[in-house]
Amino acid sequence: MKRPVTDAPIRIVRRGRPPAAPPTLFPDDLAPEPASLLPGPGSVKGRGTAWRIAGRYERQARNAVDDGWGSLDQRAEDDRTRVTRTEVIDEPCRSVLRANDSPDVPFDLSINPYRGCEHGCIYCYARPTHSYADLSPGLDFETRILAKTNAADRLREELRRPRYTPRPLNLGSATDAYQPVERNLKLTRQIIEVLHEAQHPFSVVTKSGGIVRDLDLLADMAQRQQVLVFISLTTLDNGLARILEPRASAPARRLAAIRALSDAGVWVGVNVAPVIPFINEPEIEQIIEAAAGAGAKSLHWTVVRLPWEVNPLFQHWLEEHFPDRAHRVMERIRDLRGGRDYDADFSTRMKGDGLWADLIRQRMLGAAHRHGLVREVPALDFSQFKPPRAPVQSRRPNQGELF
Repeated sequence: MKRPVTDAPIRIVRRGRPPAAPPTLFPDDLAPEPASLLPGPGSVKGRGTAWRIAGRYERQARNAVDDGWGSLDQRAEDDRTRVTRTEVIDEPCRSVLRANDSPDVPFDLSINPYRGCEHGCIYCYARPTHSYADLSPGLDFETRILAKTNAADRLREELRRPRYTPRPLNLGSATDAYQPVERNLKLTRQIIEVLHEAQHPFSVVTKSGGIVRDLDLLADMAQRQQVLVFISLTTLDNGLARILEPRASAPARRLAAIRALSDAGVWVGVNVAPVIPFINEPEIEQIIEAAAGAGAKSLHWTVVRLPWEVNPLFQHWLEEHFPDRAHRVMERIRDLRGGRDYDADFSTRMKGDGLWADLIRQRMLGAAHRHGLVREVPALDFSQFKPPRAPVQSRRPNQGELF
């Protein structure tokens, strides 16, 4: 099947037919990007990790795309625009709905159209899941994206099952459903079309301004109290966003998305997530003020989580970009985790524990009160659910039509 030309080099491969092995990499290949790739007129975003565990990557020119980072020239062959290539791997799924039994998240089911995420956020807790596919949680997670190309069809089938009962459902709980490859693949759009047809309520979490593309569907469902949107806003500093979340939308673009969604009647909450001590933590009050001014109605937050391979990746990132405070940041993270780099206990993994967790909570709630943001979100209406139409089947010719 032919796919449209994307704004960035993307190679589609079939699962089970891996590309040729990349060349062996040596220590010199791990050198950080030059300063010219930091924010500035005409610059093009790159990848987040300066270090990768499995080390599979190659260099390829990328065309410029305006995702809120200001004016961009189209000198794709310029050395400053040479970044890592994205490869999309078709991964048809047997089932798209995943049950959740974690007591600290407010939904029962989740849908993730993609495995891996081009946004390249260094702190992403989903990075270790790429190991399940024998891929690296480092650069592979950002550059080798597994796309569930039949997700909408599988969802339609599952919602039509006689015993199916609608339950709280979240879209994009692990990796962002609106990451850059979605511009052309439109898997998230197809899923929302099925949910819209079935009048099945859902929530969606994203840090992409691209969600406004689907405003027609979201606004209609909002009128029936069937959708909640949460925009993750980690910083207002373009320079920090560029190295922390290198291919996510710029902070101003996310604020614009909050405004557009709010003006269309969609309930929008702001996620100040994750809070990283001495990195984006000083901005807590400013982030909340900006989000409230853009129309956000509720506030949510988490503190940084460093499970498994995320820990060494994050610590290397700290040493690369903040050598003056790397030790201090990690000590404060350990204060939030009972002296450990990470504690997976359900009661504390999202907010942390101890004095510093209490101080963050007080600052969050104080700023939310000053700017009129609430903690609770409205209940969604499940009473209007109806099974979607059966998928269109191609008609098989009878024997006589073969001659």
